[in-house]
Amino acid sequence: MKVYLDNAATTKCSSRAAKQMIRLLEEDYGNPSSLHKMGVDAEEEIKIARKKIAKTLKVQEKELYFTSGGTESNNLAIFGSVNANCRAGNHIITTSMEHASVQQPMRQLEEQGYRVTYLPVDTDGILRLDALEEALDEQTILVSLILVNNEIGSMTPMKEAAEFIRKKAANAVIHADAIQAYGKMRLLLKNLDIDLLSVSGHKIHGPKGSGFLYIKDKTKIKPILFGGGQQKGMRSGTQNVPAIAALGEAAAEIYENLDESRDHMYQLRDYFIREVTRIDSVFVNGVRGTERSKAAPHIVSVSVEGVRSEVLLHSLEEKGIYISAGSACSSNKPSVSQTLLSIGLRHDLLESTVRFSFSGETTKEELDYTLECMADIIPFCRKFTRK
Repeated sequence: MKVYLDNAATTKCSSRAAKQMIRLLEEDYGNPSSLHKMGVDAEEEIKIARKKIAKTLKVQEKELYFTSGGTESNNLAIFGSVNANCRAGNHIITTSMEHASVQQPMRQLEEQGYRVTYLPVDTDGILRLDALEEALDEQTILVSLILVNNEIGSMTPMKEAAEFIRKKAANAVIHADAIQAYGKMRLLLKNLDIDLLSVSGHKIHGPKGSGFLYIKDKTKIKPILFGGGQQKGMRSGTQNVPAIAALGEAAAEIYENLDESRDHMYQLRDYFIREVTRIDSVFVNGVRGTERSKAAPHIVSVSVEGVRSEVLLHSLEEKGIYISAGSACSSNKPSVSQTLLSIGLRHDLLESTVRFSFSGETTKEELDYTLECMADIIPFCRKFTRK
């Protein structure tokens, strides 16, 4: 039996999205910057994708810019807004549990002399709004917050955070990393009152190498790539039309079925948390309750006392079960998780934590098989753990 529970790392490309991509790779393959009919047709495909995505967010089509994925979207949001607003101040705010594609740009900006505040979170991984309010000042030019944490699934109260920011730092640009949030919840950006939002295609059953950045009209931001002036000069480079068209199709598809898929994943999450914690000395990190305003439906972080994460990962892999030992983007450079440190996880559990992540296609039968295997494997692994 094959059980894929690593959907926070990447999802299976949907058939609808894949068909769109193949058609544009094999048949309608013109360059959208070309003036002939094939170029015009390619440009039309981009417009269609942009329209589909804009509909899911209730934003203007002109506010969407296609990128190569979440990392580029986050980098453009951060460096682009800081470069455009550097004369207004030198203070940036983020959290202590951001994705590497936000953490690393922040480190770079610190080296350039910017003052970066890393906000604390509570033991569930929820942003402390009192700390945000205290950190804001007239020098704050950017606040970048992750909407759904990619390791433990905790959700940032973005609307409340934006209210504090607008009151105390009216000129600050607000960026939301929505890479694990888009396609899992309805995001009405007018209500959230944010300026920038990053999305990655392969997290929503679209192709890898696709993504977009929402830039609210009139937001001060500069490009970080220069060349042919595509996308109004904000993101130069020949557009990846097959990936963009497939991304548009995936976005439309996932929001057509959002409510049903979301409810299904929440049911799986609640069931899995209840059952996995029946196993001796197995703990769930982050939000363990059923409050949907605090936890995403698709991510469960589990610590297994006495078993290293890599051992459990490969033991389950032998049974055909695929999970993650942490963020996939950091797996090639093992280090202690900043997210787990931020929530105050016991030191002995930092290297004994794995992530299970679901999709709308995940079944209860797959979870039952996984739980059965874990109940057998964990005691066996503990026997051979060095003291």
